Amino acid sequence: MNTIPVVAMIFLVAFLCCHAAAQGQRQLKFDSTRGEFKILQVADMHFADGKKTPCEDVLPRQMSSCSDLNTTAFIRRLIRAEKPDFIVFTGDNIFGFDATDAASSMNAAFAPAISSNIPWAAVLGNHDQESTLSRGGVMKHIVGLKNTLSKFNPPKARVIDGFGNYNLEVHGVEGSILANKSLLNLYFLDSGDYSTVPSIPGYGWIKPSQQFWFQRTSQKLQRSYRNKPEPQKGQAPGLAYFHIPLPEFASFDSSNFTGGRQEGISSATVNSGFFTTMVEAGDVKAVFTGHDHLNDFCGELSGINLCYAGGFGYHAYGKAGWARRARLVVASLEKTGKGSWGAVKSIRTWKRLDDEHLTGIDAQVLWSKGTSSQHVLD
Repeated sequence: MNTIPVVAMIFLVAFLCCHAAAQGQRQLKFDSTRGEFKILQVADMHFADGKKTPCEDVLPRQMSSCSDLNTTAFIRRLIRAEKPDFIVFTGDNIFGFDATDAASSMNAAFAPAISSNIPWAAVLGNHDQESTLSRGGVMKHIVGLKNTLSKFNPPKARVIDGFGNYNLEVHGVEGSILANKSLLNLYFLDSGDYSTVPSIPGYGWIKPSQQFWFQRTSQKLQRSYRNKPEPQKGQAPGLAYFHIPLPEFASFDSSNFTGGRQEGISSATVNSGFFTTMVEAGDVKAVFTGHDHLNDFCGELSGINLCYAGGFGYHAYGKAGWARRARLVVASLEKTGKGSWGAVKSIRTWKRLDDEHLTGIDAQVLWSKGTSSQHVLD
């Protein structure tokens, strides 16, 4: 028996295990200078085969030179301009039907985040699994990429629907008394692709097993927030990221949201109750989705802001002359009486357009300590 391949395999497995462990140890923290944590949300890249893949719904003068590479260039511009602390991809990261090889398409789609050395995470949409990998296979590939904090599923959940249900903690400033306490909790869920119930048409939804996991995780995080060391009052705010909007996104009209609504709300045809579950938990202050590319609004309902990012990718349907866009979110810490950084005092958001100046629009405060209403910034 030739032992060389066996030895090589042992070293490879050891490397991969150590690499995975190293990624798992990377802890998100608030910036020590600004007392802030900035998140860039990228929705619906619809990446396929790079330069060979044409754009959709752009102006005639853009067509000849437009491809997936425009999507890549947009991400790179945003990373340089905004310098986010974290990047979240909220599904339909690739457009499976047009992706010759799913792994290669994902590698190219996430390349700007990977090369930036900024930690990032992703959830699945309804098109990611339509190429050469299953839905589980897609998530498994994402989890193995460099600099990602994505997780396949909760390690202690015996039964849970979907792939890519997990949470991440954002701890206080390094060296502060809250450095080891989660001050901002991020929830990621698989909202599914399409209904598997014959009598229910349309898109998927967040299932009871996922909601049970969310409830238990939220309760655990809030106990930790209020317990020693350095017990805090109230609840640490949370943000939730997934692809398909909830039916409650249809609750708004132009009088009570900020942004635009240019198409219908393509949620599941059934309401699985996840919005109510979040309201009962009390910690989630905002939900961020994609899926409906021409919607980019935020509206507040029962203390939770429901926000679209707007379409990002160029190989995705859009509207000629309506710029592709991304959403930024910043959580800011309060200053304590002793001059150090304390708990989260506010969460605000805005969008950036892929135009000449990366124009910022629709800046608003989603949540501030002691209040639940949003207001628009000048």
